[in-house]
Amino acid sequence: MNLGQMHYLPLALPFFALLIGSLLFLIVLVQIGVLKYAYTRLGVSAGAAYLLLIGSLVGSYFNIPIGILPGRDIVAGQEISFYGMHYMVPLLAHRPGTILAVNVGGAVIPGFMSLYLLSLHRLWTKGVIATAVVAAVCHRLATPVPGLGVALPVFVPAVATALVAIVLSQRQAAPLAYIAGSLGVLIGADLLNLGRLQGLGAPVASIGGAGTFDGIYLCGILAVLLASLSGPPDDRNAFTGRSRAS
Repeated sequence: MNLGQMHYLPLALPFFALLIGSLLFLIVLVQIGVLKYAYTRLGVSAGAAYLLLIGSLVGSYFNIPIGILPGRDIVAGQEISFYGMHYMVPLLAHRPGTILAVNVGGAVIPGFMSLYLLSLHRLWTKGVIATAVVAAVCHRLATPVPGLGVALPVFVPAVATALVAIVLSQRQAAPLAYIAGSLGVLIGADLLNLGRLQGLGAPVASIGGAGTFDGIYLCGILAVLLASLSGPPDDRNAFTGRSRAS
């Protein structure tokens, strides 16, 4: 198998372009000061936020193979629609089965960022609770899609994480939303459904990739912003982005 075939955009180009457009719009808003408060509540600078979001988009193209799941009747080289989103299924020259991989932009980067925020804000207890709730919701709604793997309705992770984070901690809702959204989707939709991947005919089953990447990426934008803007108005000047105890 040519490893170059492991790397592909998780969404059809028009839908991936929408994510790029949302990032550019977000950068403009931050530059004029509209959303700087959101990122200071997250605990990172605007520059770091740019790198995080751009890195996630670029990293979504790359998959790191970690194993092979035996299977047959592989579906390849197609575009699959699920809840209005169009996902790409790669065309592999040699298909011994379903290749299990980890997506850089949808799993590796959000995973490390979530661990960083857990340590920075000391949200171990609330982080575990929020992640467990979001994982349960995602696991409930995750749908095995032939040729693709496991997929979620695109806005479910963002809405669920924003609500859970606000309920658990208004003051630290922003980092809590990012943590729960990223880890909750990876655990609930991907890891807990590994046993359902065989027989779906997916050439590549990417953890954090096609089927769940869009939901995880939107958690980095929608959930964080929704949660951040819920804080008390007088806290906007007091918050410096430094660590606080939960």
